[in-house]
Amino acid sequence: MATLYVRNLPDDLYAKLQELAASQHRSINAQVITLLEQVLTTQAQETEEQKRQNVLKLLEESRNRRRVNPGDFGLPDSTELIREDRDR
Repeated sequence: MATLYVRNLPDDLYAKLQELAASQHRSINAQVITLLEQVLTTQAQETEEQKRQNVLKLLEESRNRRRVNPGDFGLPDSTELIREDRDR
């Protein structure tokens, strides 16, 4: 297992950590591990949710895009161009 040292931890933050650990009947070490697990799990879940929302947004945008017909702009139909090319 890895060892993590924290330098220059503010006294008030350490005091809060001690209080929280005592209220949860944990050692400071166990409390820090628990807090890190909670934060990292929450962040991972938020990241996955953001990815999911981005995909849903892109799908919605693609569904709402106006379909463009080349004929509306005076351009030839690509199907006809492909047929002409194949017939050569």
